[in-house]
Amino acid sequence: MSSQKFFDKLKIQLLFSGPTLFAFFTVVILPFLYGIYLTFTNWDGVSTSHSFVGMKNYLAVLDDTAFWTSLYKTMKYVLLTVILINVVGFFLAYMLTTEIRGKNLFRAGFFTPNLIGGIILGFLWQFIFSNVLVYIGEHFKIGIFSSSWLADPDKAFWTLVIVTTWQYSGYMMVIYIAGLMNIPKELLEAASIDGANAFVRLRKIILPLMVPSFIVCVFLSLQRGFMVYDLNIALTNGGPYKSTQLVSMYVYQKAFLSQKYGAGQAEAFVLFLIVAIVTLIQVYVSKKREVEA
Repeated sequence: MSSQKFFDKLKIQLLFSGPTLFAFFTVVILPFLYGIYLTFTNWDGVSTSHSFVGMKNYLAVLDDTAFWTSLYKTMKYVLLTVILINVVGFFLAYMLTTEIRGKNLFRAGFFTPNLIGGIILGFLWQFIFSNVLVYIGEHFKIGIFSSSWLADPDKAFWTLVIVTTWQYSGYMMVIYIAGLMNIPKELLEAASIDGANAFVRLRKIILPLMVPSFIVCVFLSLQRGFMVYDLNIALTNGGPYKSTQLVSMYVYQKAFLSQKYGAGQAEAFVLFLIVAIVTLIQVYVSKKREVEA
């Protein structure tokens, strides 16, 4: 009788979860495993046949200086955007949880950029950097805007950082607002009665209680930073002189434009491992801090 109940329960579970598990397995797991297999081949992405080359593609990754250069730029980009997105997002959330007029309107306005696709966003800001800011710089004699930032290898990188921060700060703001609203008001009122000023309340009460929100936001910022591609191709297209070519764009061009799919897939898998390691370290350290807090 117990075995019959077990199979009946299993049938019900498979009825509801089976289609989702099947879709996940066929769309995510199988392509992932097949992609790993292709890293050991010399497939060009077009031909119907390929040969097994063993670890040759992975050894080529170690010797590919362009890949590691683009990865270094990506690490620098991720570090800057993670810090700026979360600092700006938390500041906006902190300001918009106070008693100010029109805060719901401000919340909607700051969240809106996240709804715009990366391609559209890239072309929009390309026009701003190349035309609007240049016109303002020339008209008002502002030297920093006298020429397009997208034409300067040093400034072009910062355009990616600025636009990414502008795009995702509002999204993180919503998460931080949810965390701030869950902090008991009685706790803050008691601290105020005891003489704690706004800075002390922020440092001693609000920040420690916001650690779970910080974990989520930093994780999302890391993931989006490493995987950025659409904004990179629309805003700078890797230029000028490949000074803003991030690793996702480089891997795509290696696999599809250069028709070295096996080598490109190997680089993509190495990138996956690096992102997974960085993310696991971030989650471990954050969880440890959460327990200590």
